[in-house]
Amino acid sequence: MTQVQAQNNDLLLIEKTVNYYLDGMTTHNAKSFEKAFHPNATMKWVDKKYEDVNAVEALSAYVNANDPVKTKTNIMAINIAGDAANAQLELEYDTFSYIDFMHLLKIDGQWKIVSKTYSTRPKSDKK
Repeated sequence: MTQVQAQNNDLLLIEKTVNYYLDGMTTHNAKSFEKAFHPNATMKWVDKKYEDVNAVEALSAYVNANDPVKTKTNIMAINIAGDAANAQLELEYDTFSYIDFMHLLKIDGQWKIVSKTYSTRPKSDKK
């Protein structure tokens, strides 16, 4: 397999992994997070202060405690360097968007999200 073919294959596998996460967020299926994330993956953000939690536990608790709402998702970018990659995602809700930065590693032949950082962006009135 050429390097281009290998990179295209990795791109498809990374998209599949990221889509497990997006499915979990849009359908509130917590089991999808286990397919997307390494069990020790972290999730970090700043609200009033810096937060750092286990991603699978926190996201599962969130979707189990809330009803699904209409969400538009977009994979904005994916960058790959060997067995490491990152992906920028947007989850658009009625009044705001989450902008997610996912860091992935190819572990035992499988791409897994090992960390997520995110920010919340209010929706502007401009269309």
